[in-house]
Amino acid sequence: MRHEADVGIEAHNSYGAYRWVDGAAIQSDETVAEEVPVALVYNGISHAVMLATPQDLEDFALGFSLSECIVGRTGEIHDLEIFERNNGIEVHMELSGERAHALKEHRRTMAGRTGCGLCGTESLDQLAKRAATVRSSAALSEGALPRALSGLQGMQQLFHLTGAVHAAAWCDFDGDIELVREDVGRHNALDKLIGSLAAGRRAFDGGFVLMTSRASYEIVQKAAAVGIAVVAAVSAPTGMAVRVAVDSGVTLIGFVRGERHCVYSHPERVH
Repeated sequence: MRHEADVGIEAHNSYGAYRWVDGAAIQSDETVAEEVPVALVYNGISHAVMLATPQDLEDFALGFSLSECIVGRTGEIHDLEIFERNNGIEVHMELSGERAHALKEHRRTMAGRTGCGLCGTESLDQLAKRAATVRSSAALSEGALPRALSGLQGMQQLFHLTGAVHAAAWCDFDGDIELVREDVGRHNALDKLIGSLAAGRRAFDGGFVLMTSRASYEIVQKAAAVGIAVVAAVSAPTGMAVRVAVDSGVTLIGFVRGERHCVYSHPERVH
């Protein structure tokens, strides 16, 4: 199995620029985050092409496969290889026969996908059925949210270099951060986090997610798909995200800033 270290495309690069300070231009070298096309290929057929930061790509591919319900567990992916191409990166995965057949049948109805979370959905009724139902009695300890937010600020390595990426953090219920993944796309960052958790055989009901972005529909949908009960975000949720969180049993928290936050669904998990 190939690893992302074999890919020669860096997650960030230096570019010449001019900084304007007090009305004067200063020539400088600026560190800029990269985003490249990443094709996710199942059993030889390209299923999706996402613009993503070229790091932690195995985590990304595994997390995307789980959160989009292409597979139900890691064992249904028999092999994973990463190839650098002239115009991007391809991640090739071999699925079990049953999962490959199910994906082939689903693709017959797909007109395309952009990562928005809705593309390829056949009908509004199908959309309503996509979100899984999460059942968990776990609850956050008092002070967990500000503790997690404070800890995350020192763990966003790529953000501190570039200022251009989102982070998804896995926190225990006391607010201690155990894992962080970053990407130019917020849903990509979450997929990378989900993939890393799955690869490490960590239980999805053993903590909560903290996002450095707004909480949109696909963030809640992806969390619910793998059984994550609590999603917190530093910015606002969308109305659709709130409705999906209510229906799927996910505790959705927005505006996590210092000691303040706003709980939009299932508040029994927040003390």
